[in-house]
Amino acid sequence: MVFIICVVLAYLLGSIPFGLVLTKATGAGDIRKIGSGNIGATNVLRTGRKGLAAATLILDAGKGAVAVVLARLAASYWHMAPADAETLPLLAAAASFLGHICPVWLGFNGGKGVATALGVLLALSWPVGLAALAIWLITAFALRYSSLAALIAAGTSPLVSLVVSGPRLALLALFLALLIVIRHRENIRRLVAGTESKIKLKRST
Repeated sequence: MVFIICVVLAYLLGSIPFGLVLTKATGAGDIRKIGSGNIGATNVLRTGRKGLAAATLILDAGKGAVAVVLARLAASYWHMAPADAETLPLLAAAASFLGHICPVWLGFNGGKGVATALGVLLALSWPVGLAALAIWLITAFALRYSSLAALIAAGTSPLVSLVVSGPRLALLALFLALLIVIRHRENIRRLVAGTESKIKLKRST
């Protein structure tokens, strides 16, 4: 029962669409009708509101991290066996990630999961999370493609997880990476075709 409750709560926490909430609350409009229509930080940046995009990134990552922390607290409170105490945060991480990409409030059509994946990786193993963040930043700065940076960071995270933390985290990272690739399938087509938009930090004039 504790497992079920924690997983459900992690999913509901992950399903909070902060990009949509913030853009509507600040008068920036419905993010689903702007740019790519995605509710994530990259599309929020297309509104020209850098602060709003940063807040979306932090909150989307934060909800994944909080889900992991709460699962660890629950495992400690109920004095779970070591194997269960290690498994519960991994399940909560997966559930919060699924909540973000498939939120019940938006007809199961949510974001692409990059920020939330980063949040859960940071909470589960901060060296793995920092490595993923560094890879994203280096790729994004060098090539100016947010989607490509996300794909490379996600694709390398299972190997980094295996080396740093072992097979259990590596399996979760692989699960996250596969879903991130699926959610980026349109971006992959545009990257291949050479039509994918690059990161722009200034409002178009």
